[in-house]
Amino acid sequence: MNIENNKNEDIQRMAWSQVKQNLEKIYSGGGRKAIEKQKEKNKLTARERIAYLCDEGKPFVEIGAFAGFEMYEAYGGCPAGGTVAGIGYISGRQCVIVANDQTVKAGAWFPITGKKNLRMQEIAMENNLPVIYLVDSAGVFLPMQDEIFPDKDHFGRIFRNNACMSAMGIVQIAAVMGACVAGGAYLPIMSDETLMVKGNGSIFLAGPYLVKAAIGEDVDTETLGGAVTHTEISGIADYKFDTEQECLDEIKKICARLGERETAGFNRIKAKAPKKDPAEIYGLLPPDTGKPYDMLEIIERIVDDPGFDQYKKDYGQTILCGYARIGGWAVGIVANQRKIIKNKKGEIQLGGVIYNDSADKAARFIMNCSQKNIPLVFLQDVTGFMVGSRSEHSGIIKDGAKMVNAVANASVPKITIIIGNSFGAGNYAMCGKAYDPRFIYAWPSAKIAVMGGEQAAKTLLQIQVNALKAKGKSIDPEEEKKLLEDIKGRYEQQTTPYYAAARLWVDAIIDPLETRQLIAEGIAAANHKRTADRFGLGVFQV
Repeated sequence: MNIENNKNEDIQRMAWSQVKQNLEKIYSGGGRKAIEKQKEKNKLTARERIAYLCDEGKPFVEIGAFAGFEMYEAYGGCPAGGTVAGIGYISGRQCVIVANDQTVKAGAWFPITGKKNLRMQEIAMENNLPVIYLVDSAGVFLPMQDEIFPDKDHFGRIFRNNACMSAMGIVQIAAVMGACVAGGAYLPIMSDETLMVKGNGSIFLAGPYLVKAAIGEDVDTETLGGAVTHTEISGIADYKFDTEQECLDEIKKICARLGERETAGFNRIKAKAPKKDPAEIYGLLPPDTGKPYDMLEIIERIVDDPGFDQYKKDYGQTILCGYARIGGWAVGIVANQRKIIKNKKGEIQLGGVIYNDSADKAARFIMNCSQKNIPLVFLQDVTGFMVGSRSEHSGIIKDGAKMVNAVANASVPKITIIIGNSFGAGNYAMCGKAYDPRFIYAWPSAKIAVMGGEQAAKTLLQIQVNALKAKGKSIDPEEEKKLLEDIKGRYEQQTTPYYAAARLWVDAIIDPLETRQLIAEGIAAANHKRTADRFGLGVFQV
């Protein structure tokens, strides 16, 4: 029995248990009373609609469940960003599904709602996936209209994307199951097919109250923009249904008729279980993110049997590169090694740090995968690049730039898993959010920041102390200690995976044991679209 592993396992399982508890609250949406109001109108909740629509026994990968987490508290919060979204299978076809949650502020759009919807459209465009919109929204949340209405990546961008996706040949189906008002009315109309539910579904630019105020006309909701009006008079909608279930059944029929498209041609064979038990991952990962561990042991519990075929095994050992299969898919893995290692020159290298040789090796490997059309998986636990005069004189900036260049220009899909630390330029080099990974997930142990909490707090403290000294003020050691703790607490709160997921810096916080499935589903999605990008790297120093 390994006592240390048992301790690690207990702490990691508790961390995941806390994630699940938070998810349970999020899944309740706007709360019991709001859900009961839905039921009174013979309406399903957003999650019930998705569950009914998706194929039984197939995975549904939820994206952005933590969107808006602990944000907008002055307005009562916005669980899941007021939208339930993800990738699921409908009639055997992988689809992006976006469902407004009417129980959250009547489905109104907060700033994070817009960001989440744009993220789902981005996923659809990157992977050539059909999009199903389940519409039930009161429109823009007016108290925050300035943060959602006019800018490039605000509400209007969604309709621009509708038009662009249509031109790209991406199928879009909109089912209007509740209100669809103002600018939001363009979404179903710009979709390929529009379905409406009688009695509840409505589409109009201005509701009855606004019409009365604007032109003095008295008109009820159904006459103004109900399902009968739009299927029999205006011709805006294509189908009407008495129940939501009938409406969702029609979507299943439509998806069943979709033709096959050209694929990206990624290599896949029958999946095999890992050689080592994935459940052991919990015990391998220390709760203290500064402690060393062997990343290779983690990898061997994620990849299919026979395991991990290392590239340049004895060179640049603080980054592990190599080929493997996950869920049968051929992948190239780039992972930060967290062991302290000794290279062939007799130099000690710290785990989680990118050195000249490891940056050079990773860049070369990424280029190889692009040449061979092999998707890349990045396993992040990185504290940054090596600093100091020795590294600078050796050209760490040059070698780091080479790696960043390769990551940025890779022509194959990239999937990123943040396991532990994700600090500074290391986040960029290991394909952080800014480098367009197709999907990016965080384990509960993840920390995302420009630098570690201890270093950042001491830096910020020094700035504050110097500012006080400049004003002729002094600070005693006790005050300084308290100030340091306050700064550290505030900073570390911003490094948590919850903070990142709330702002969609990551797509989800995941159970480490789900990693295999999510990578496999991500590559399955990416395989729907052949990249148009020619593999090229631009200019860098060699």
